[in-house]
Amino acid sequence: MSDSLRDQLLGLGFKSAPAPERKSKPKPNPNARPGRPGGRKPEAGAPQRQDKRGGGHRSGRTREDIDLAKAYAIRAQKEKDERIEAERRKQEEARQRREARAKLAQLLQDKALNADDAEIARHFEYGGKIKRIYVTAAQLKALNAGELGVLQLNGRYLLVTASVLAEAEAVFAPAVALKVDPDAPAGDDPYADPKYQVPDDLVW
Repeated sequence: MSDSLRDQLLGLGFKSAPAPERKSKPKPNPNARPGRPGGRKPEAGAPQRQDKRGGGHRSGRTREDIDLAKAYAIRAQKEKDERIEAERRKQEEARQRREARAKLAQLLQDKALNADDAEIARHFEYGGKIKRIYVTAAQLKALNAGELGVLQLNGRYLLVTASVLAEAEAVFAPAVALKVDPDAPAGDDPYADPKYQVPDDLVW
């Protein structure tokens, strides 16, 4: 636009356009941290915030989660200790039973009174089942009087004297298969009656 045209426009009342303002650049902050414009240096002793993206020392687990994890760990360890202790007791009981049976076998050497010519079946209950041992008439009378008894050893039933029965009971009580109390009522041992016969072909 020429000066003459400009003068004419000004004369008509038009105002000249104001010149655009120039923005000054902000001065750099000497306390700003690299990568964070306008940052401020943390005060001494103030806790520093950890960047979650950087991994930091803060975890997403709450105190409740940690306590629960500890409780589960303690419970698991306790259950493991109980299993180990139960297995230890089981093995110890098995060892004691083996030793007791071996001692019982040694005690009963040459002391069984089973007769080859015995024909009378004396039935008795042992281990929740009805068992039997063959005796003579004299042995049956002595057995029912409590003068004899029956022991179980390695699947066999051995007829022994009352004194041997008492020794065996002290060594390994579960081996006592039949111990008659002569003072007990007759109804306590229905198989004591010699007239009580069970067919040999009956399956128990």
